[in-house]
Amino acid sequence: MITIANPIYDVVFKYLMEDERIARTILSALLKKDIVHVEVRPHEYANDKSAPITMLRIDFGATVREQDGSEHLILIELQKTWIETETLRFRQYLGVQYENPKNMTAESGGEHALPMVAVYLLGHRIGDIEEPVIYVRHHTYNYEDERITKGLPNPFVESLTHDSIIVQIPLLHGQVNNRVEKVLSIFDQTYKDEDNRKILNMDDSLYTGDADMERIVHRLLKAAASAKMRHDMNVEDEFMSAIERRDTEILTRDHELAQQKVLLQEQSDQLQQQSDQLQQQSDQLQQQSDQLQQQSDQLQQQSDQLQQQSDQLQQKDEQLRRSVLLFQKAGMSMESIAENLGIPIEEILSLTTKGT
Repeated sequence: MITIANPIYDVVFKYLMEDERIARTILSALLKKDIVHVEVRPHEYANDKSAPITMLRIDFGATVREQDGSEHLILIELQKTWIETETLRFRQYLGVQYENPKNMTAESGGEHALPMVAVYLLGHRIGDIEEPVIYVRHHTYNYEDERITKGLPNPFVESLTHDSIIVQIPLLHGQVNNRVEKVLSIFDQTYKDEDNRKILNMDDSLYTGDADMERIVHRLLKAAASAKMRHDMNVEDEFMSAIERRDTEILTRDHELAQQKVLLQEQSDQLQQQSDQLQQQSDQLQQQSDQLQQQSDQLQQQSDQLQQQSDQLQQKDEQLRRSVLLFQKAGMSMESIAENLGIPIEEILSLTTKGT
């Protein structure tokens, strides 16, 4: 059993990849290609001390030897992160690489770009995908979705697309079934020391006889023994702790805001319900008022009709009264007038009384 520095730390991973042979070993395993030479390209370390961020990026120029013995240069963009909020940064960084004229091939006179492979080492899972290593490859198809092979690879097509390799470090669980899993086993966090996450307790017998893996383990042993490396890992821990505290505060704040939003929505719903009830009551009162107004209009109409009838009766009485007076002046008796008009004598007497 040996104790090595945990390469999940950026400072350790950077130190590891500065060894050209180790970089070839790791990248060859990931790409499943024979990489005969690799060099770090300019502007390789993005998270310098003046502007610490949560992502480590390294650009490699790698010479790949194919099975037929031919060799060609490719660009490998390696990005490593601990946290889950880096997708936009991944895309932004790839955009920068597509724009970089230094990534164009000299043979094409700057018209075509170097083939590129993006490698993502993630300290977190992505959704429900259970495979620790994921290969995302582009292919070319015609309209009928039939794969095109003739004329490929084509430098124009290769300039505009790239393959990706995604490693989910949390899914490395000590199982070694192939070369890439053996190489990536040095990142397996199940070997993390219970009291000190900066170191891994590994069984070195797993790598006996494998010169490339023994070199990796030896370099991580040196890193674990370096006081400066331990100091830099402590600094990285402090920085990541600050990030975690910030994320916790943000999550807490977002949870509180979500609860407040729910309460505000409930209050809004209650107020809306009360408003609807008040509106309903107002509509009912208005309906009652309209009904009362309708009844009032009907009563007024009836009153107007009664008044009209009263006026008509009064007019009739006046006409009868005048007729009675005319008959009296003509010397007719009350009995004769009553008989002539066809009304009782009492009514005749009443009409004559009203006129006096």
